[in-house]
Amino acid sequence: MSKKAFTLIEILLVIGIIVILAGAIIVAINPGRQLARTRDTQRINALNQYLSAITQNETEYGRFTCASANDTLPENMATISTSTNDNGYVNLSCLIGPQFAGDLPSDPLDNDPTGTGYTVQYNSSTRRITVCAPLMEINPNKCLTR
Repeated sequence: MSKKAFTLIEILLVIGIIVILAGAIIVAINPGRQLARTRDTQRINALNQYLSAITQNETEYGRFTCASANDTLPENMATISTSTNDNGYVNLSCLIGPQFAGDLPSDPLDNDPTGTGYTVQYNSSTRRITVCAPLMEINPNKCLTR
């Protein structure tokens, strides 16, 4: 009478191979990095949204005008906010609404209740507007300029 069965060694060997393959797959996928990439993509989309809203405001009024920001963008890098206009913040709540941006996005990891996690700067000599995402994870301090 012949019994066909797997030995304990064979079963442990197969389980070991499966564990090694699963570990290799998890390392290859790297879920932490994938989540960081997703958040960075959200940040880049937000930077484009800010630049688009500022450009639409300039197009509509002939120059940037926002009563809450004293009709100017800051010469020094300032955090974008929707509620305050001091201590390094610039209030761009005039961009909220269907005409320009709908709603101003906040950084996915920003815990500052006053700011959005994004910064803006206007260079009056070159007339360039720079919007940055200081909390970028994979490509630190990503900025877009128009």
